[in-house]
Amino acid sequence: MPDQPDQPDPEHLDLDEYGNPVGRPVLDWEPRPRPEPVTLRGRYVEVVPLASAYYADLFAVTCGPGDGELWTYRPVAMPRSLPELWMHLAGVLDSVEDVTFAFVPTEGPSAGRAAGLASYLRIAPAHGQVEVGGVLLGRPLQRTRAATEAIHLLMRHAFDDLGYRRFEWKCDSLNEPSRRAAVRLGFSYEGRFRNHMVTKGRNRDTDWFSVSDQEWPRLRAAHERWLDPANFDGSGRQRTSLGDLTRDLLDEPV
Repeated sequence: MPDQPDQPDPEHLDLDEYGNPVGRPVLDWEPRPRPEPVTLRGRYVEVVPLASAYYADLFAVTCGPGDGELWTYRPVAMPRSLPELWMHLAGVLDSVEDVTFAFVPTEGPSAGRAAGLASYLRIAPAHGQVEVGGVLLGRPLQRTRAATEAIHLLMRHAFDDLGYRRFEWKCDSLNEPSRRAAVRLGFSYEGRFRNHMVTKGRNRDTDWFSVSDQEWPRLRAAHERWLDPANFDGSGRQRTSLGDLTRDLLDEPV
């Protein structure tokens, strides 16, 4: 049997009138606002509402020769033309459930042009839960501080501005770069949902990760320390890795 999550000490649990253990109170809780298409500005990137004006930029950095592997774990194959990408993103943009953003770096070879995107998914205002998903980074944005800051801005907006309690990251269990990114950002691994989806005619097991509002303040501080310009030398190379800053945080008592 796989390891089960640690259970709270029974002596410290609340009991209902029947003697059954119940969760801790969430004081003064009210449903949170739904995320809206807003602009989030950082040092190295702007996270802006997705619009058709960005489709050509995104096509140039995600649908060129050699870019097919960027689409391996997406629900559709790489579009072969701008109209194909347009149709795919138009469907994303028309979703009444999700909120999708483009990433526009302010430095590097794609400065001022959209070079990636991501969505708020599984938005549950009543419970304060939201997922970041559909992350697609063009090659000029990969392994950059702008890419890390873009996800940080989405997390910060959900926790600090909207008051959400839980921020999720999910990926195909075989998508090792996505799994590494979640760990590097400080997400806790929660388990694997087997036979979770059929994608492109193939089985997908899905790995779940999350950050809670209790964990967020320490992760936010680690992110901000990593994103500080002082953490980079004159060539833009990091002095301290984000993984080093987040590795032990979630093992500490909250």
